[in-house]
Amino acid sequence: AAGVVPACRTLDCVSVFALTVDDAYSVFRAAAAKDDEDPYSRSIAAPSLGPRPPVLSVGIPAKADREFFGDAAMQAGFETALRTLEQLGCRLVEIPFGNFYATANLLYEGAWVAERYAAIADFMEANEAVMHPVTRTIIGGARKLSAADAFKGLYALQAYKARLAPVIASVDLFCVPTAPTHYTVDVVLADPIVTNSRLGTYTNFVNLLDMCGVAVPTGKRDDGLPMSVTLLAAAGKDALTASLASELQAASGLDLGATDWAMPASVAKAPDLDDGMIELVVVGAHLSGMPLNGQLCALGARLSRAARTVASYQLYALAGQSVPKPGLVRVADGNGKSMEVEVWRLSAAAFGRFVAAIPPPLGIGTIELDDGTSAKGFLVETAGLSRAIDISAYGGWRSFIAKAGGERLESVPAD
Repeated sequence: AAGVVPACRTLDCVSVFALTVDDAYSVFRAAAAKDDEDPYSRSIAAPSLGPRPPVLSVGIPAKADREFFGDAAMQAGFETALRTLEQLGCRLVEIPFGNFYATANLLYEGAWVAERYAAIADFMEANEAVMHPVTRTIIGGARKLSAADAFKGLYALQAYKARLAPVIASVDLFCVPTAPTHYTVDVVLADPIVTNSRLGTYTNFVNLLDMCGVAVPTGKRDDGLPMSVTLLAAAGKDALTASLASELQAASGLDLGATDWAMPASVAKAPDLDDGMIELVVVGAHLSGMPLNGQLCALGARLSRAARTVASYQLYALAGQSVPKPGLVRVADGNGKSMEVEVWRLSAAAFGRFVAAIPPPLGIGTIELDDGTSAKGFLVETAGLSRAIDISAYGGWRSFIAKAGGERLESVPAD
């Protein structure tokens, strides 16, 4: 943001506008390096866009908390976009949004109005008469604020951050309407403060909560006006949001922007294999969409690919696990089956932390994949197979859970 006229220097982020998600992400990768001229700049990981996890948990505003200000067409458009996400393999999770909205309201209250004034105080004192009256009214209100008012705002924000941190961490990302409605120019001019506040319903909390986001067109409403959603996630998850946004844009079938240019053909995304990362094969509870996948994501792991083992393994549902888990066992060639797995990539340091936390009877060994490669991954000690159930016939843990998991796991007694 060096050289940009600031609004709120503690929050400002330069946005990227492009006709495709992939182009926007390419610009983001070039811009993401730390800028020593900007004291608020920081390093953000910007890996190449690889494949996304096949199952993603996507937080959406709970139905009672969705606000469209009477715009039924926008509400219908959002619901259509949510169905598209489900078709792409996403699991939608309704999230109460009251605290997000309360955080958004802070943006135009004490601390950050005062910051706007601090950014242009000298200019405003010399040129107030020629400023836009709405801008002058909002920022000029900061003259009545005290330092105590600013700290009250900072304390309120910190409280909301603490409440929302586990909520943000509970899903892979969020999907919200980019805006709750469309306003005409005349309507905005008639009441610019209220209308602009409403337009920021789903965005004004994003920078305050240190989240990243990408707005992506998803189609047209019944009345022909455009519809889009914004994918949001915790800071540093830009690659994940962009990967899903790219698929959403492709699924829309729209031309690019206001042009008649067709959407470019989708190109399969492959991970950067020359990044010094270590591959890890996961079999069960750490698969995307499964209960322990968050442990991998918290370590900065990224999905490399879905894969299958060679036909030399058996899979068991283990007994006595607080979180249901399978155990993979290598058997003599010809006596096993091929199992569905995922290959994730971690830094060496993250791999070490992850392996150190693996509880018995699980351990790490070398797993052979049917594409001719091999990688470290989860195996189980034979001693851990006591009272375990052979589920090899299902071909993988996800299939077992989907088809018979609940019923079969109830028959596996816990310690």
